[in-house]
Parts: sequence; C-alpha cells; structure tokens
Amino acid sequence: MSSFKEFIRLFQEVWVQGVFGINVSEIMIGLLIFLFFYILRKLFARLIIRRIARLVLKSDNQIDDTVINVIEGPIKFLPIVIGFFIASSFIKFTIDVQNFIDLINRSLITIFIFWLLYQLVIPFSFLIKKFEEKISKPLVDWTLRGLKILIFILGVVAILELWGIKVGPVIAGLGLFGVAVALGAQDLFKNLISGIMILMEKRFTIGDVILVSGEVEGVVEQIGFRSTLVRRFDSTPVMVPNYKFAELAVTNYSRRHHRRIRWLVGLEYRTTIDQLKSIRNEITNLLENNSDFAKNDLTSYFVRIDSFSESSIDMLVQTFTVTNDWGEYLKVKEDLAVKIIEIVEKNSAGFAFPSQSIYLESLPSDKPEIFNPTKSQ
Repeated sequence: MSSFKEFIRLFQEVWVQGVFGINVSEIMIGLLIFLFFYILRKLFARLIIRRIARLVLKSDNQIDDTVINVIEGPIKFLPIVIGFFIASSFIKFTIDVQNFIDLINRSLITIFIFWLLYQLVIPFSFLIKKFEEKISKPLVDWTLRGLKILIFILGVVAILELWGIKVGPVIAGLGLFGVAVALGAQDLFKNLISGIMILMEKRFTIGDVILVSGEVEGVVEQIGFRSTLVRRFDSTPVMVPNYKFAELAVTNYSRRHHRRIRWLVGLEYRTTIDQLKSIRNEITNLLENNSDFAKNDLTSYFVRIDSFSESSIDMLVQTFTVTNDWGEYLKVKEDLAVKIIEIVEKNSAGFAFPSQSIYLESLPSDKPEIFNPTKSQ
C-alpha cells in the first residue's frame, strides 16, 4: 500500500513539475486550445472571406474578386497564429522559455503580415497594368516580380533580426563578394541594363516584328533579364543578348502605319506617248479610287515615267496600303498587280523583258565547199 501511495506522490509531482517546470495540465490545455484554433482555421477563413465577399458584391471591380482569392492562405494561417498566442499565454513558462515563446509569436505574426503583403501584390498588379500603355507589359511584369522578391527578402530579414541575427555584417560581406562577382559578370549587368532600357524606351514589345542588323529578323516572343527571344519566320527561336539592341540598329516593322508598294513597271520601247499617258492615268485613278490604299499626310502615291533602261521605259508606281497585316498586304499587292496587267493589255502595250541585239558585219557564206581531191595531194 505504501508503494502505491509513493507512486501517486511521484505521479502528482511529475504532473505538477511537468516538462521544464511546466504543469502538465497547463500543457494539455494549451495544446487543446491550439488544436481548437487549428481545426477551426478553415471555418474561420470561410466566414471572413464570406463577409468580405458580401462587401464586394456590389462592385464590378475585378480587383475585389482577386483579393478574395489571394488572401485565403494567409487568412487560414491567422487562426494558427492566434491559437499559438492564446495557448502560450495560458501556460506559465520560465523567463528563458517565455522569451523563446515570445520570439516564436513575433515570428508567426511577421510571417502572416509579409505573407499577406506578398499575396496582395497580385491584385495590386491590376492597378499597375493600367500603365502598360505608357510603359510596357514586360516592364510591368518585371516590377511586380521585383516587388514580390523585395517583400520576401524584407520578411526574411525581419525574422532574422527578431532572432538576433544581424543582417548588416552579412550584407557588407556579401557586398565585397558582389564586387568580385560583378567584375567577372560585366556582360550580365550590361544585358540587364540594356533590357531595362528596352522596356523603358519601348523600342519593341512582345509580338512585334523586328530586324536586328546582322543578327536576326522575326517576332519577339519574350523579353528577359539577360536576353530576348526572337522567333524567326522559319520557326527557329533565337536568343539575342540584350546589349545587342543597344549597339545595333533595330527596325520595328510593327510600328509602321502602312506597308509600301514600290514597283518599276517596264514597258516596251515601242509604246507610244499616248499609250504611256493612258496607262499612267488609269493606274493613278485606280490608286485614288481604291480604299485599300492610304491617302494621308504620312503617305504619298504617284505614277510617273521614271527612267529609260536598256530594254524598257520604266514607270514608277508607289503607294501605301491601309492594312499593316502581312497576309492582307499580299492580297492587296496581288490585286494591284493583276489590275496593272489588265490596264497595260487594255492599252495594247506590252511589258519589256531584257533583250540583246547582235549586229554582224558579214554573214557566213551558204555556198557549199567544192570538193577537190587534187588539192589535198
């Protein structure tokens, strides 16, 4: 019987002293409080989001809907933060342990705040994207990506500072290391700066058709930190270092308002003056009355006898199409070519082709050679 009483006494002593001097009952209650908040986190998040959804139902703004979607994760994490704080407040810790628990509480709150800020960058992007017309979409994407990285770094630094880890000396050491790396990565920084200049100056954007002198011609698919992806018209992808765009001439075909048609129509030298004038006037009327061709201050169209070449009288035809689309441009160009052929044939004229005349002073004799066997003896 005495042994049983001794066991009861030891059990009560262990129960009171518990772990690290903490009463086991307090630990159990604290765990139950934490588990309660942990289990109800989804219900808590659902109630909060439903309340916010009611407030934004009256608004047609897409930002409000996005906010509801992105804050679900941090809202589910908030009951865990609250549950741990209440549970740790209920338990009586020693001074050293209490300081450690306080650091955990501060860290959890810091994680919640920066996680929420990180997620809010997504709806914030809708506000920034309103400036895409003034800057460029890739620059907006870079800004949002950089903002996310900045929030993440600040969150990590804040937590490290809470735990007494001084970030300043670490940054200073990394600074010296960064100088050494920068000396060996000059091309990387040159490409990065050039990429930023491309986006700020809006030399071209994704989807533009460009020609980089001596490098590549094609469609811009992606503008990166180091290089730009240009897909050639044969579907071959080409990665062009960004500094190339600063050193070489870049022609942006997508920025032109119209596409030009410029032909030299070679007519035969036997074409009379009246035929030339009639052909010129009919082609001019065709360009004036056809809505496929542009007529404004930025364009000029004319049909004029331009030069006399070796085998033809050259008539210069120049005009600009209204469309800038490549496929539509080819159709308009084809229709114009057919119309010009019809006009030339209608005026009983013909197109010249390269020819060469040979003048001989004498022709070889057609008389047969007289066979005389005696001459060969």
